[in-house]
Amino acid sequence: MSPLDKNRVSIRDRYLNLLINSLLNEIYLENEVRLLYVFSMLTTGKPVSTDVVRQISTQLPQLVQSVQAAKEEGRNWWLLDVGDGGAARRIDLRNVCQFSHTMVGKKRLQSLVHCLDVVRRDGVAGDLAETGAWRGGACILMRGYLAAWDIEDKTVWVADSFEGLPKPSLPQDAGYDFSAEQVPILAVSLEEVQENFRRYGLLDARVRFLKGWFRETLPTAPIDKLALLRLDGDLYESTRDALNSLYHKVVPGGFVIVDDYGELEPCRQAVEDFRNEHAIRDPIETIDWTGSYWRKSA
Repeated sequence: MSPLDKNRVSIRDRYLNLLINSLLNEIYLENEVRLLYVFSMLTTGKPVSTDVVRQISTQLPQLVQSVQAAKEEGRNWWLLDVGDGGAARRIDLRNVCQFSHTMVGKKRLQSLVHCLDVVRRDGVAGDLAETGAWRGGACILMRGYLAAWDIEDKTVWVADSFEGLPKPSLPQDAGYDFSAEQVPILAVSLEEVQENFRRYGLLDARVRFLKGWFRETLPTAPIDKLALLRLDGDLYESTRDALNSLYHKVVPGGFVIVDDYGELEPCRQAVEDFRNEHAIRDPIETIDWTGSYWRKSA
């Protein structure tokens, strides 16, 4: 490899790392912590200190560090324990203080890049798809990867209701209501996701959107082959709908990534039921505390 080629690889890596940090809002992490602080003060009726706002890293270093660690792991950073009249209580600021373009976390985003590296090096045919996109972060990273490596024979498919998650309709999903009525921040419009792609300079004809409930859009989606399928539907129904419609389109050597396998029992059960019914024995690899994937052998 020539020095020029080595430099080009370094630039690609720097771009992808910068893209990941931007999607996680790590570049402006302190501003996110500032807003967490301000809203926590407003919620508890306490005065906002301008000194804390101005010097958040030195005034509240533990909060900054905890938010950064949570983003690394893809855990929640919007639950705060605050003192209130001598007793601590937990407040949930998710619906007002979640500003990043993905909740996936750095480890799972880096794992996604690893899978894409393997797809590229091994010449795995097929497109890339995610079912459950939220603000589009993981799909933006996929499109950014294609741009960084000048890959022109793949399309990124973004499947989402763009209205939030459906209300639970199956017994396996009982008690897991993440619908817009309960968690409004999960309902992100198609226009907002498209705007997020545009802000990264990655909205073009190589990004295709499938709007609607998975049971309605995925069975007839004009997808021929998939090199990578990323599942982030949370619920049993959403996960099974995606697997039923798209798994057979994943080519041998392709990847199936499950974002909520470790955290959400309905999602894990949907994956296990599908794998058992179809005698899938490819080993499931653990990414972090919740993310997992397997590589399709046949």
